[in-house]
Amino acid sequence: MKPRVVLVTGVSRYLGTRLASTLAADPSIERVIGVDTVPPRPEASHVLGRTEFVRADIRNPLIAKVIAQAEVDTVVHMNVIATPLGAGGRTAMKEINVIGTMQLLAACQKAPSMRKLVVKSTTAVYGSSPRDPALFTEDSEPKSSPKSGYAKDAVEVEGYVRGFGRRRPDVTLTLLRFTNFIGPVIETPLTRYLSLPVVPTVLGFDPRIQLCHEDDGIEVLRRCVLEDHPGIFNVGGSGVLLLSQAVRRVGRLAWPVPSPMVSLVGRAFRRAGLVDFSPEQMRYLEHGRVADVSRLSARLGWTPRSTAEAMQAFVERSPRILNPETVAAAEERLLSLLTRRRTITTKEPVRA
Repeated sequence: MKPRVVLVTGVSRYLGTRLASTLAADPSIERVIGVDTVPPRPEASHVLGRTEFVRADIRNPLIAKVIAQAEVDTVVHMNVIATPLGAGGRTAMKEINVIGTMQLLAACQKAPSMRKLVVKSTTAVYGSSPRDPALFTEDSEPKSSPKSGYAKDAVEVEGYVRGFGRRRPDVTLTLLRFTNFIGPVIETPLTRYLSLPVVPTVLGFDPRIQLCHEDDGIEVLRRCVLEDHPGIFNVGGSGVLLLSQAVRRVGRLAWPVPSPMVSLVGRAFRRAGLVDFSPEQMRYLEHGRVADVSRLSARLGWTPRSTAEAMQAFVERSPRILNPETVAAAEERLLSLLTRRRTITTKEPVRA
Protein backbone atom coordinates (compact mmCIF):
# COMPACT_ATOMS: atom_id res chain seq x y z
CA MET A 1 0.00 0.00 0.00
CA LYS A 2 1.31 3.42 -0.95
CA PRO A 3 1.82 5.74 2.04
CA ARG A 4 -0.35 8.82 2.28
CA VAL A 5 0.99 10.63 5.38
CA VAL A 6 4.56 9.87 6.48
CA LEU A 7 6.12 10.96 9.78
CA VAL A 8 9.93 11.02 10.10
CA THR A 9 11.53 11.29 13.54
CA GLY A 10 14.96 12.88 13.99
CA VAL A 11 14.32 15.09 10.97
CA SER A 12 16.85 17.75 12.03
CA ARG A 13 19.77 15.34 11.76
CA TYR A 14 21.55 14.75 8.48
CA LEU A 15 19.98 11.42 7.49
CA GLY A 16 16.53 12.46 8.72
CA THR A 17 16.70 15.67 6.66
CA ARG A 18 17.80 13.81 3.55
CA LEU A 19 15.08 11.17 3.87
CA ALA A 20 12.32 13.72 4.51
CA SER A 21 13.40 15.81 1.51
CA THR A 22 13.47 12.69 -0.69
CA LEU A 23 9.97 11.67 0.38
CA ALA A 24 8.66 15.25 0.05
CA ALA A 25 9.79 15.26 -3.58
CA ASP A 26 7.55 12.26 -4.29
CA PRO A 27 4.13 13.50 -5.51
CA SER A 28 2.46 10.21 -4.56
CA ILE A 29 2.85 11.11 -0.85
CA GLU A 30 0.29 13.65 0.36
CA ARG A 31 2.11 14.88 3.46
CA VAL A 32 5.54 14.47 5.04
CA ILE A 33 5.81 15.49 8.70
CA GLY A 34 9.23 15.88 10.31
CA VAL A 35 9.54 15.68 14.11
CA ASP A 36 12.47 16.71 16.28
CA THR A 37 13.24 18.58 19.48
CA VAL A 38 15.20 21.27 17.60
CA PRO A 39 14.42 22.89 14.24
CA PRO A 40 16.45 21.94 11.18
CA ARG A 41 19.55 23.98 10.43
CA PRO A 42 18.85 27.09 8.31
CA GLU A 43 20.82 25.69 5.37
CA ALA A 44 18.68 22.52 5.46
CA SER A 45 15.33 24.32 5.41
CA HIS A 46 15.21 24.76 1.64
CA VAL A 47 16.16 21.10 1.14
CA LEU A 48 13.16 19.87 3.13
CA GLY A 49 10.75 21.25 0.54
CA ARG A 50 7.14 20.74 1.58
CA THR A 51 8.05 18.80 4.72
CA GLU A 52 6.00 20.09 7.67
CA PHE A 53 8.21 20.48 10.71
CA VAL A 54 6.70 19.82 14.15
CA ARG A 55 8.81 20.64 17.18
CA ALA A 56 8.05 17.75 19.51
CA ASP A 57 9.85 15.34 21.81
CA ILE A 58 9.06 11.68 21.16
CA ARG A 59 9.68 11.06 24.88
CA ASN A 60 6.50 13.04 25.54
CA PRO A 61 3.13 11.28 25.19
CA LEU A 62 1.98 14.29 23.15
CA ILE A 63 3.55 12.60 20.12
CA ALA A 64 0.38 10.49 20.05
CA LYS A 65 -1.64 13.64 19.37
CA VAL A 66 0.56 14.53 16.40
CA ILE A 67 0.11 11.06 14.88
CA ALA A 68 -3.64 10.96 15.56
CA GLN A 69 -4.47 14.46 14.31
CA ALA A 70 -2.50 14.06 11.07
CA GLU A 71 -3.79 10.48 10.55
CA VAL A 72 -0.26 9.26 9.97
CA ASP A 73 -0.15 5.88 8.25
CA THR A 74 3.66 5.45 7.98
CA VAL A 75 6.31 6.22 10.61
CA VAL A 76 10.04 6.16 9.94
CA HIS A 77 11.94 6.10 13.24
CA MET A 78 15.35 7.71 12.66
CA ASN A 79 15.82 9.22 16.10
CA VAL A 80 18.22 6.69 17.63
CA ILE A 81 21.39 8.58 18.59
CA ALA A 82 24.84 6.98 18.37
CA THR A 83 26.96 9.41 20.42
CA PRO A 84 26.49 10.80 23.95
CA LEU A 85 28.01 14.16 22.97
CA GLY A 86 25.33 14.67 20.34
CA ALA A 87 22.60 14.00 22.90
CA GLY A 88 23.96 15.97 25.85
CA GLY A 89 25.34 13.03 27.81
CA ARG A 90 24.83 9.30 28.17
CA THR A 91 21.71 9.65 30.35
CA ALA A 92 19.97 11.91 27.85
CA MET A 93 21.07 9.65 25.01
CA LYS A 94 19.49 6.58 26.63
CA GLU A 95 16.28 8.47 27.36
CA ILE A 96 15.96 9.59 23.76
CA ASN A 97 16.81 6.18 22.34
CA VAL A 98 14.89 3.88 24.68
CA ILE A 99 12.21 5.96 26.42
CA GLY A 100 11.58 7.91 23.21
CA THR A 101 11.09 4.70 21.25
CA MET A 102 8.71 3.33 23.88
CA GLN A 103 6.53 6.46 23.74
CA LEU A 104 6.59 6.52 19.94
CA LEU A 105 5.55 2.87 19.71
CA ALA A 106 2.78 3.42 22.27
CA ALA A 107 1.47 6.27 20.11
CA CYS A 108 1.68 4.12 16.97
CA GLN A 109 -0.11 1.27 18.69
CA LYS A 110 -3.09 3.49 19.55
CA ALA A 111 -3.35 5.03 16.06
CA PRO A 112 -5.95 3.26 13.89
CA SER A 113 -4.46 4.92 10.81
CA MET A 114 -1.06 3.19 11.23
CA ARG A 115 -0.12 0.83 8.40
CA LYS A 116 3.69 0.78 8.30
CA LEU A 117 6.66 1.26 10.64
CA VAL A 118 10.26 1.49 9.40
CA VAL A 119 12.99 1.55 12.06
CA LYS A 120 16.64 2.49 11.53
CA SER A 121 18.80 0.19 13.66
CA THR A 122 22.43 -0.93 13.51
CA THR A 123 24.56 -4.04 13.06
CA ALA A 124 26.16 -3.03 16.38
CA VAL A 125 23.42 -5.21 17.96
CA TYR A 126 25.59 -8.21 16.99
CA GLY A 127 28.42 -6.92 19.18
CA SER A 128 32.14 -7.41 18.46
CA SER A 129 33.94 -10.47 19.75
CA PRO A 130 36.89 -12.68 18.79
CA ARG A 131 34.37 -15.54 18.58
CA ASP A 132 32.19 -13.83 15.95
CA PRO A 133 31.24 -15.69 12.76
CA ALA A 134 32.66 -14.57 9.42
CA LEU A 135 29.24 -13.14 8.54
CA PHE A 136 26.33 -12.20 10.77
CA THR A 137 22.98 -13.09 9.23
CA GLU A 138 19.76 -11.46 10.39
CA ASP A 139 19.03 -14.57 12.47
CA SER A 140 22.45 -14.63 14.20
CA GLU A 141 22.73 -14.26 17.95
CA PRO A 142 25.65 -12.18 19.25
CA LYS A 143 28.54 -14.12 20.79
CA SER A 144 29.00 -11.26 23.24
CA SER A 145 25.91 -9.14 23.86
CA PRO A 146 26.50 -5.36 24.00
CA LYS A 147 26.58 -4.18 27.60
CA SER A 148 26.73 -0.40 27.19
CA GLY A 149 26.21 2.60 24.96
CA TYR A 150 24.53 2.87 21.59
CA ALA A 151 24.69 -0.87 20.88
CA LYS A 152 22.88 -1.76 24.12
CA ASP A 153 20.25 0.92 23.39
CA ALA A 154 19.74 -0.53 19.91
CA VAL A 155 19.19 -4.01 21.36
CA GLU A 156 16.52 -2.63 23.72
CA VAL A 157 14.91 -0.60 20.92
CA GLU A 158 14.67 -3.71 18.75
CA GLY A 159 13.06 -5.61 21.61
CA TYR A 160 10.33 -2.98 21.96
CA VAL A 161 9.84 -2.91 18.18
CA ARG A 162 9.30 -6.68 18.08
CA GLY A 163 6.81 -6.33 20.92
CA PHE A 164 4.95 -3.70 18.91
CA GLY A 165 4.87 -6.08 15.95
CA ARG A 166 3.17 -8.74 18.06
CA ARG A 167 0.58 -6.28 19.33
CA ARG A 168 -0.12 -4.76 15.91
CA PRO A 169 0.27 -7.58 13.35
CA ASP A 170 -1.70 -5.49 10.87
CA VAL A 171 1.21 -3.00 10.62
CA THR A 172 3.99 -3.75 8.12
CA LEU A 173 7.18 -3.70 10.19
CA THR A 174 10.64 -3.22 8.65
CA LEU A 175 13.78 -3.22 10.82
CA LEU A 176 16.95 -2.06 9.05
CA ARG A 177 20.33 -2.86 10.62
CA PHE A 178 22.80 -0.50 8.98
CA THR A 179 26.56 -0.99 8.87
CA ASN A 180 28.77 2.08 9.40
CA PHE A 181 27.68 5.01 7.24
CA ILE A 182 30.27 6.78 5.15
CA GLY A 183 30.26 9.04 2.11
CA PRO A 184 30.97 12.46 0.67
CA VAL A 185 29.07 14.49 3.32
CA ILE A 186 27.92 12.51 6.36
CA GLU A 187 29.74 12.90 9.69
CA THR A 188 29.87 9.90 12.02
CA PRO A 189 32.26 8.69 14.74
CA LEU A 190 33.96 6.57 12.06
CA THR A 191 34.45 9.43 9.59
CA ARG A 192 35.82 11.66 12.35
CA TYR A 193 38.11 8.85 13.47
CA LEU A 194 39.48 8.33 9.96
CA SER A 195 39.96 12.10 9.57
CA LEU A 196 42.40 12.34 12.48
CA PRO A 197 45.94 13.30 11.40
CA VAL A 198 47.24 10.19 13.19
CA VAL A 199 44.75 7.34 13.60
CA PRO A 200 45.08 5.31 16.84
CA THR A 201 44.62 1.57 16.31
CA VAL A 202 44.85 -1.37 18.69
CA LEU A 203 48.27 -2.99 18.59
CA GLY A 204 48.08 -6.51 17.18
CA PHE A 205 44.59 -6.11 15.69
CA ASP A 206 43.50 -5.31 12.14
CA PRO A 207 39.69 -5.63 12.10
CA ARG A 208 37.46 -6.07 9.07
CA ILE A 209 35.10 -3.16 8.50
CA GLN A 210 31.98 -2.98 6.35
CA LEU A 211 30.52 0.30 5.10
CA CYS A 212 27.27 1.72 3.75
CA HIS A 213 27.30 4.67 1.35
CA GLU A 214 25.02 7.41 2.67
CA ASP A 215 23.10 7.62 -0.64
CA ASP A 216 22.42 3.89 -0.56
CA GLY A 217 21.16 4.11 3.01
CA ILE A 218 18.63 6.77 1.98
CA GLU A 219 17.60 4.69 -1.04
CA VAL A 220 16.93 1.63 1.14
CA LEU A 221 14.82 3.72 3.52
CA ARG A 222 12.90 5.27 0.59
CA ARG A 223 12.13 1.87 -0.91
CA CYS A 224 10.96 0.48 2.41
CA VAL A 225 8.59 3.44 2.81
CA LEU A 226 7.11 3.23 -0.69
CA GLU A 227 7.10 -0.57 -0.94
CA ASP A 228 6.20 -3.34 1.50
CA HIS A 229 9.29 -5.19 2.74
CA PRO A 230 8.44 -6.67 6.14
CA GLY A 231 11.20 -8.24 8.18
CA ILE A 232 14.75 -7.60 9.41
CA PHE A 233 17.49 -6.62 6.96
CA ASN A 234 21.22 -6.02 7.25
CA VAL A 235 22.09 -2.98 5.13
CA GLY A 236 25.55 -2.25 3.78
CA GLY A 237 27.95 -2.79 0.95
CA SER A 238 29.32 -6.17 -0.05
CA GLY A 239 32.93 -6.95 0.71
CA VAL A 240 35.18 -5.67 3.49
CA LEU A 241 38.25 -3.57 4.11
CA LEU A 242 40.85 -4.06 6.78
CA LEU A 243 41.18 -1.05 9.05
CA SER A 244 44.82 -0.67 7.96
CA GLN A 245 43.67 -0.47 4.33
CA ALA A 246 41.11 2.21 5.17
CA VAL A 247 43.72 4.28 7.03
CA ARG A 248 46.11 4.08 4.08
CA ARG A 249 43.42 5.06 1.57
CA VAL A 250 42.68 8.30 3.41
CA GLY A 251 46.40 9.08 3.60
CA ARG A 252 46.73 8.83 7.37
CA LEU A 253 49.35 7.21 9.56
CA ALA A 254 48.25 4.53 12.01
CA TRP A 255 49.35 4.80 15.63
CA PRO A 256 49.26 1.30 17.20
CA VAL A 257 48.29 1.55 20.87
CA PRO A 258 48.70 -1.37 23.32
CA SER A 259 45.34 -2.74 24.49
CA PRO A 260 45.68 -1.60 28.14
CA MET A 261 46.12 2.00 26.96
CA VAL A 262 43.22 2.06 24.48
CA SER A 263 40.62 3.25 27.00
CA LEU A 264 42.94 6.04 28.18
CA VAL A 265 43.52 7.22 24.62
CA GLY A 266 39.79 7.03 23.91
CA ARG A 267 38.97 9.17 26.94
CA ALA A 268 41.61 11.72 25.94
CA PHE A 269 40.19 12.03 22.43
CA ARG A 270 36.65 12.26 23.81
CA ARG A 271 37.57 15.04 26.26
CA ALA A 272 39.30 16.94 23.46
CA GLY A 273 36.10 16.70 21.40
CA LEU A 274 37.93 14.97 18.53
CA VAL A 275 36.11 11.63 18.45
CA ASP A 276 33.33 10.35 20.69
CA PHE A 277 34.77 6.89 21.36
CA SER A 278 32.42 4.55 23.22
CA PRO A 279 33.27 1.14 24.73
CA GLU A 280 31.54 -0.78 21.92
CA GLN A 281 33.44 1.25 19.33
CA MET A 282 36.68 0.32 21.10
CA ARG A 283 35.78 -3.36 20.75
CA TYR A 284 34.90 -2.76 17.11
CA LEU A 285 38.42 -1.42 16.53
CA GLU A 286 39.76 -4.74 17.84
CA HIS A 287 37.47 -7.34 16.34
CA GLY A 288 35.46 -5.60 13.59
CA ARG A 289 32.10 -6.88 12.35
CA VAL A 290 30.72 -8.05 8.98
CA ALA A 291 27.07 -8.71 8.11
CA ASP A 292 25.50 -10.77 5.35
CA VAL A 293 23.53 -8.37 3.13
CA SER A 294 22.23 -10.92 0.61
CA ARG A 295 18.69 -10.91 2.03
CA LEU A 296 18.36 -7.18 1.33
CA SER A 297 19.51 -7.50 -2.29
CA ALA A 298 17.25 -10.49 -2.92
CA ARG A 299 14.14 -8.89 -1.40
CA LEU A 300 14.55 -5.38 -2.83
CA GLY A 301 15.94 -6.48 -6.19
CA TRP A 302 18.61 -3.83 -5.80
CA THR A 303 22.19 -3.87 -4.54
CA PRO A 304 24.04 -1.08 -2.68
CA ARG A 305 27.55 -0.02 -3.62
CA SER A 306 30.36 -2.17 -2.28
CA THR A 307 32.34 -1.30 0.83
CA ALA A 308 35.31 -0.31 -1.34
CA GLU A 309 33.14 2.03 -3.45
CA ALA A 310 31.62 3.61 -0.35
CA MET A 311 35.11 4.14 1.07
CA GLN A 312 36.25 5.77 -2.16
CA ALA A 313 33.47 8.37 -1.87
CA PHE A 314 34.86 9.34 1.54
CA VAL A 315 38.47 9.33 0.31
CA GLU A 316 37.59 11.82 -2.44
CA ARG A 317 36.25 14.28 0.13
CA SER A 318 39.14 13.92 2.58
CA PRO A 319 42.32 15.99 2.14
CA ARG A 320 45.21 13.57 2.22
CA ILE A 321 48.03 14.26 4.64
CA LEU A 322 50.19 11.50 3.17
CA ASN A 323 49.84 9.43 0.04
CA PRO A 324 49.28 5.66 0.52
CA GLU A 325 52.80 4.80 -0.68
CA THR A 326 54.36 7.06 1.96
CA VAL A 327 52.13 5.57 4.67
CA ALA A 328 53.04 2.01 3.66
CA ALA A 329 56.76 2.83 3.61
CA ALA A 330 56.59 4.48 7.04
CA GLU A 331 54.75 1.49 8.49
CA GLU A 332 57.33 -0.91 7.04
CA ARG A 333 60.20 1.11 8.53
CA LEU A 334 58.48 1.18 11.92
CA LEU A 335 57.81 -2.56 11.81
CA SER A 336 61.42 -3.25 10.82
CA LEU A 337 62.70 -1.07 13.66
CA LEU A 338 60.47 -2.79 16.23
CA THR A 339 61.45 -6.24 14.95
CA ARG A 340 65.17 -5.41 15.09
CA ARG A 341 64.86 -3.97 18.59
CA ARG A 342 63.00 -7.02 19.80
CA THR A 343 65.71 -9.28 18.35
CA ILE A 344 68.45 -7.35 20.14
CA THR A 345 66.68 -7.38 23.51
CA THR A 346 65.94 -11.09 23.39
CA LYS A 347 69.52 -12.19 22.66
CA GLU A 348 71.34 -14.12 25.37
CA PRO A 349 73.70 -11.89 27.41
CA VAL A 350 77.38 -12.48 26.75
CA ARG A 351 79.07 -14.28 29.65
CA ALA A 352 82.52 -13.12 30.78
